[in-house]
Amino acid sequence: MRLALFTDTYLPQTNGVSRTLKRLTGHLDRRGIEHILFTPKPGPEELCASPVRPVTSIPFLLYPECRLALPSLFSIQSEMKVFRPDLVHLATPFNLGLCGLHVARKLRLPHVASYHTHFDRYLDYYRLKRLVPLYWKYMNWFHQSCDAILAPSRETIDTLSARGFTGLRLWSRGIDCSLYSPEKRRADLRERYALTAPLVLLYVGRLAPEKDVGTLLSAIRLLPPSAEAGIHLLVVGDGPLLHELQAQAPDNVTFTGARHGEELAELYASADLFVFPSSTETFGNVVLEAMASGLPVIAAGGGAAPELVAPGVNGRLFAPQDPQALALAIMQAAADPDGRAAMGREGRRLALGRSWESVFDGLIADYADVIERKAAARAAGLPAGAHTA
Repeated sequence: MRLALFTDTYLPQTNGVSRTLKRLTGHLDRRGIEHILFTPKPGPEELCASPVRPVTSIPFLLYPECRLALPSLFSIQSEMKVFRPDLVHLATPFNLGLCGLHVARKLRLPHVASYHTHFDRYLDYYRLKRLVPLYWKYMNWFHQSCDAILAPSRETIDTLSARGFTGLRLWSRGIDCSLYSPEKRRADLRERYALTAPLVLLYVGRLAPEKDVGTLLSAIRLLPPSAEAGIHLLVVGDGPLLHELQAQAPDNVTFTGARHGEELAELYASADLFVFPSSTETFGNVVLEAMASGLPVIAAGGGAAPELVAPGVNGRLFAPQDPQALALAIMQAAADPDGRAAMGREGRRLALGRSWESVFDGLIADYADVIERKAAARAAGLPAGAHTA
């Protein structure tokens, strides 16, 4: 099997899609599957190792840390003819995804797409809700010829199915339970961030409107004065709202900036409770990272988080965008240390059953099935654009 992947986001960008794709390419290497990956070149001075094929790019206006690819259809199509992939995987629906779709159709190659982000829900946060019908029209067009559409959660599959998408398959997410582990707890965390409160809450993620961090800060301000000295929130991440959120945050909130690797794993394990206010997620990788680290999770009851968070078992759910409901959930968790410990253990147990190896091996099996079905459809003389999933 030979694969060609097209994505508009990849390392060193930090998001769930880029990290998942980096893990995927490593797994393909271990399984001996030849692949190439077309992605925006990070910058003029940065080099990219094989199998990455860097494409000229410029900073994206709304998110300068993201890159906007400027692909050459001719050169990419020429390289694809030489590489001769058995399957094309379109990981994003933007410039490079469009390029990959064009080449796959032109060369009559089997192609699948993965759906990672509910951009229609994002548009509401940026006061662009009027563009939602146009967004869905484009997404339906982009995916209509795909032999399968890979979605990370049942909630996402249901959303796409209601919009008329077909050929949907579940491609969930895994977790590295050796990296994210309760054993990474460090006693010096409080000293490092000058924390005196007995209960440390943790948020990890981008600081952008669609993440609803404002709801979390409002909930912290609603805590009664008697609780203020006993609870401290660590906000781990970066993004366009950093300075605005810092300006509105009460004294018992600390912003650490973005953290990665072992340092991030230690922050997870050294906290006491994870809070996830976003209801726009198609999966919520950070929820699984927190669970693997032994933390109970308080999450918004929207998006895909309820597929991971079982109320009273490994965490609590609250009504999305409701600071009062979130403040109440935090107070209830704060008053129940035994319950927090039990929910943390259950979260760890759930995470241990979600290895990246099994997730990616399942994806490879889906790749093989799509290739086989496409070949069978061609042999039977079915139309080139017919779904095979």
